[in-house]
Amino acid sequence: MNAHENTQSGAILNRFELAEMPVPLVFAQHRIIKECNIEFATIFGFTPKELHNTSFHLLYPKFMDFVRTGEMWKSNFAGGVTYYDERIMRRADKSEFWCQVRGRSMSPGDPFARALYCFEPLHRPLRPNSEQLTDRQKQIITLVAQGKTNAQIAKEIGLSKRTVEAHRARTMKAIGVKNSAELVAWFSANEKSEA
Repeated sequence: MNAHENTQSGAILNRFELAEMPVPLVFAQHRIIKECNIEFATIFGFTPKELHNTSFHLLYPKFMDFVRTGEMWKSNFAGGVTYYDERIMRRADKSEFWCQVRGRSMSPGDPFARALYCFEPLHRPLRPNSEQLTDRQKQIITLVAQGKTNAQIAKEIGLSKRTVEAHRARTMKAIGVKNSAELVAWFSANEKSEA
C-alpha cells in the first residue's frame, strides 16, 4: 500500500455514518429532518423512517414553541458556530420532557439550510405549577437558570432588554420570589422536589 492509499484508508476509517454514532443525532435542512439515527428517533418514540422528511414542529408541545425556538436559533446560529439551548419537547405518545439541544450549521449564509443537531434528554421533571406561566416566561426562566443575563436573553430571543426585564418581573411575581437568586433556587428546588 503506497502513502496515498494509506492516507485514503485512514480517512475512511475516521468517517462514520450517522446511524453508527452512539449519541442522538439528526441532520436537517430548513428544519426538516433528512436523516436521524435510532438513538434520536427512540427518544421521541418513533423510528428513523417515520421521522424522515418530517418537520421538527412534530416534536414540540405547541407549534408556537417551534416558531419561537426557530427565531431564537436563527439570530444566534451563524454558520460554523455551535449553539445550544434547553427546552421542552414532545414524544409520539404526547408526553413531554426536558431536552438539551446542541446544533451546528454548515451554511454560513442560511443557518437552517444544512445543520446537524444532538438531542440529549435531561433528568429534569416538568413542574405542574409552571402551568401558571406563559410560554415566553417559561423560556426566560430556563435561560435565567442557565446563568444568562437580561441582555444575553434579549439578544437570544429577539426582544428588548426592557421586555425581558418585564417578563422576568411578572414571572417572579407569579411564583412568589423576590430576586433572581430566589428565581434560580425555585427552578432548582422544583427540579429536585419532583425528581
